[in-house]
Amino acid sequence: MAFDELDAPLRDVTFVVVDLETTGGSAESDSITEIGAVKVRGGQILGELGTLVDPGRAIPPYIVEITGITTAMVRGAPRIEAVLPGFLEFARGAVLVAHNAGFDVGFLKAAAARAAIPWPRFQVLCTVKLARRVLSRDEAPSVKLSVLAALLGADTTPTHRALDDARATVDVLHALIGRVGNQGVQSLPELLDYIPAVSAEQRAKRALASDLPRSPGVYLFRGPSDEVLYVGTAVDLRRRVRTYFTGSETRGRMKEMVALATRIDHVECAHALEAGVRELRLISAHVPPYNRRSKYPMRGWWVVLTTETFPRLSVVRTPTDAALGPFRTRTDAADAALTIAEFCGLRTCTTRIGKGGRHGPKCPPREIGGCPAVADDEEGYRAAPELARALLRGEDDTPLHRMRTRVEELAAGELFESAARLRDRTAALGLVLRRMQRLGAIAAVDELIAARPAAEGGWEFAVIRSGRLASAGVARRGVAPMPVVEALVAAAETVLPDPTPLRGASPEELTVVARWLDGDGVRIVRTSSGWCEPVRGAGAWESWCTLARAARPPSVPTALPPSARTAQTPTVLVERQHTAARGHTEGAT
Repeated sequence: MAFDELDAPLRDVTFVVVDLETTGGSAESDSITEIGAVKVRGGQILGELGTLVDPGRAIPPYIVEITGITTAMVRGAPRIEAVLPGFLEFARGAVLVAHNAGFDVGFLKAAAARAAIPWPRFQVLCTVKLARRVLSRDEAPSVKLSVLAALLGADTTPTHRALDDARATVDVLHALIGRVGNQGVQSLPELLDYIPAVSAEQRAKRALASDLPRSPGVYLFRGPSDEVLYVGTAVDLRRRVRTYFTGSETRGRMKEMVALATRIDHVECAHALEAGVRELRLISAHVPPYNRRSKYPMRGWWVVLTTETFPRLSVVRTPTDAALGPFRTRTDAADAALTIAEFCGLRTCTTRIGKGGRHGPKCPPREIGGCPAVADDEEGYRAAPELARALLRGEDDTPLHRMRTRVEELAAGELFESAARLRDRTAALGLVLRRMQRLGAIAAVDELIAARPAAEGGWEFAVIRSGRLASAGVARRGVAPMPVVEALVAAAETVLPDPTPLRGASPEELTVVARWLDGDGVRIVRTSSGWCEPVRGAGAWESWCTLARAARPPSVPTALPPSARTAQTPTVLVERQHTAARGHTEGAT
């Protein structure tokens, strides 16, 4: 039998089997009266721990009848605060086992919390769940400890005393492990994965992951015709892929995919950023049927300014140099376009107006008083598209201030529903502007080299060109970093940007890159030009817009704070039957 070199066989795993007696069934309101624990490894008992515990209260008569532990017996026994540290030291580094582990571990955790003792992150095995998985209901109609001890030939008979019951549970555990050994369960991860119901076919395909490395990367499930079924990313390729063949994978689509898979390819990556970017690119290239997202990264809706004499906003698939997006749906893009047009003074009619013509005579919205165009002549109208371009580029946030002022006016007039609708439109527009300007600032830099401390020491490096990851690598602990940087730059991908706001980069890839750059400890090694965002862009409005969207009760409309430039405590609620609250929020920098 070939074992996973990092998954120790069960004979080398240390188990601490624990049992408790308590004053009742609630971990919050009842207390522990006795602890019994047995430490075993490879079938050998390494040690035992057993003690009565003073619960600090009288033991109910029905509990005395079950356990035989009386109030007099526990008087003078140590309190749980004194017992727990010794138990935790006894169990340190072991796997906790209990019969109905939720009960016993729940009491121990609650006691540790009350005593302000940190609870270690134990791996826990429940013999009730294991027995129900291993034994049929015909063989074991009940999984009570006394029934299993008799059925499986335990040397110790349970007596409702903690140490005796812990010893009986040890015998039950060994008998159950013996039952599953001939089914290929040889290590602790395999035992834990065996407990949930997993088909034999699903478990048999675990061998597909046997040659995967324990490093960051991307994995590709391939089908009978070598087609790519699914693409995913992982910090530890082997550990992540093996979960697809266990009970922890509950998604129906993934089980169906695993049933079709015949082999698994992988691409090792330097670090998580490279893995995330490669995943997006491979999904886009192969369009796997079992991936739900990222199949068409460049597909989206954009709001653009037309090139007519009287420019207007149009919703299109392909961005121009003055564009906002991408939006997931055309409806969202159209809503943003209407909001910008209203507060920048752009026309909303689609009539084509030639040079020297005038806006108005053929404008249907104008006839009903709904066209926001600032002027009918070409000269007077020119300011509107310029203001819209400045808003998109982050050079002028006047339209956002106009929206805020209008919300205040509506709230002051107690038109709370109208104020709430405009507030939501403003918040949605502000956040999409913020996203595009944040990503556009990264894409505007021809070459940006950044470093991030690696968890195991050393540095992770990324060479980003026009918003795309062009090269990635790692300088291990003790390795001079700059030669690694120069080698990565020399081997980096050549990027040819276009004049659109994101310079042709995928918005999803740019988002992954931006999230990595925002991580703790990231440093700029070198850059071709300054990485900066516009001072009058939507970045100053981000927290304000987020607050406006999220910090309100669903049944009470709220108004936006009246100023995005004064740094004071925000007051955002607008009462339906009271005067609108007024306040301030964080200002622009």
